[in-house]
Order: sequence, then structure tokens, then C-alpha cells
Amino acid sequence: MARKWLKSLVKGEKAEDSSSSEGKTNSVVHVSDADFQKVILEASTPVLVDFWAPWCGPCHMVGPIVEELASDYEGKVLMAKVNTDENTQYATQLGIRGIPTLIVFKDGREFDRVVGVTPKRKLEEKLDAALA
Repeated sequence: MARKWLKSLVKGEKAEDSSSSEGKTNSVVHVSDADFQKVILEASTPVLVDFWAPWCGPCHMVGPIVEELASDYEGKVLMAKVNTDENTQYATQLGIRGIPTLIVFKDGREFDRVVGVTPKRKLEEKLDAALA
């Protein structure tokens, strides 16, 4: 289900109704350097990218917030995660110096950024601004 929705976003098509109860998951897409351009920069909707690493304690605090946002903004904003230990190219290009770093992309460009554990409400404000 999430893959179909992701493919439709990348192609600029209208997302399918994902309200069926068929194992509904509010997925966060895991993105690598290889597919960052296509999934993030060419997305037809805003994207919130969580740059994180498995050893990062604060990252594990942000993870559940990003999952909740995926549910709240399903069909409007794509939520993605990039493991900076395994995918360094875009983290380096974007000047990621501390994690977690959350970047909102809109129309293929950085729209906003926060570093560190951030309250859900603050992230909602940034996403709402990107949707406006």
C-alpha cells in the first residue's frame, strides 16, 4: 500500500485512497543515497526527512513523532528517514552536522530545518507552512 502511494507521489499522480483496513500502516519510507533524488527531490508533495542513526538516543525519541506525523499527514506529506551511518552522500551535501536533523523539502528544495528533539507541534507548524 505504501509503495503504491509512494510511486504515485513520485509520478505526480493523485494518491489512492488508503483508508482500507487491509493492514493499514502509516509508513515512513526509508530512503538511501541511491533513491534520494527520485523519492525526496522529485516528490510531488512536501517531504519531511528524518536524518538519524541507530546509535543516536535522541533519534529514537523523534522516531515515534515522525510515525505519528505520517498518520496525521497521510496523503499530504511524505515522511522519510535516512540512516546517516549507511547513507552519507546527501547528509554531507546538506551539511548535516548533528542528528536528529529533520528537513522539510518542498518542490525539490529545502524549505525548513530543525536539529535535535523537536516537539510534534513545532513540526506540525513547519509542515502546515509547507502545505500553505
